[in-house]
Amino acid sequence: MFGFININKPSGMTSHSVIYFLRKITGIKQIGHAGTLDPLASGVLPVAVGKASKLIDYLDEDKEYVAGLKFGFVSDTYDTEGKVERFGLNTKLNICDIESVIPEFLGIIKQIPPAYSAVHYNGKRLYEMARAGKIPDDIPVREVNIYKNEIVFFDEEKQELKLQIACSKGTYIRTIVHDIGQRLGTGAVMCELTRVKSSGFRIENSLYLSDELTKEDIKAHLINPIDILNIANYELNDYEYEIIKNGNKFKNRLKTKGNVLLVKNGNAVAISTANEEFIQPKKLLFS
Repeated sequence: MFGFININKPSGMTSHSVIYFLRKITGIKQIGHAGTLDPLASGVLPVAVGKASKLIDYLDEDKEYVAGLKFGFVSDTYDTEGKVERFGLNTKLNICDIESVIPEFLGIIKQIPPAYSAVHYNGKRLYEMARAGKIPDDIPVREVNIYKNEIVFFDEEKQELKLQIACSKGTYIRTIVHDIGQRLGTGAVMCELTRVKSSGFRIENSLYLSDELTKEDIKAHLINPIDILNIANYELNDYEYEIIKNGNKFKNRLKTKGNVLLVKNGNAVAISTANEEFIQPKKLLFS
């Protein structure tokens, strides 16, 4: 098997558990995923099967989510998976209050990753330090790009909000929720998260996991990397195909530059780098 699968990860399941589930069904060990989803989160989890796992790093990195949050509370994890506590006064927000701060969370913004996250700090994962009660007070600030931050729904009585957020790689939606709550002076925790787009995959075309899923179902839903990777394709002739089998470079007759997906008879066979003169294969996608 070779290709990508657009999996719809259910809430309550880890991303690694999805991979274990698929390995068990297919009997294939070489399966990986792009863009880890926390157990609380559901939605699009791009999965690579077989040697397509070598192409994960070449997927687009932008993502889009629908996040549900509740005002009036805070959490050490910034979501309802952690220790949730009521925050301050029982202030009731209205839609105008929320609309007034949303623009502050658009474009390039700075955020501090949650203490309970997989970010590395001095050779350790932050969540490992947090569980040991050793949360550093100088977690590095990162810049992320928020392309869209729109209100989907607001229940003023329940003080619950849904946002649709499109963002760059490395964005923590939990942190956006937390920071909005701090900015409004009420606190906020994320209570649900659905990834609706990731790396060119969309939730409406995703495959749900179930105990009835078979190896044939997986095969039927495999996506050719040619159809999802946003990089130039280069159709090999027979001579060039023979050359790349040994990982050798060849003359660039199409003058394509940068990362190039080498294709033969509609199949991706290698990822390579190209300059005006030569194309050098980097990763072969066949044995």
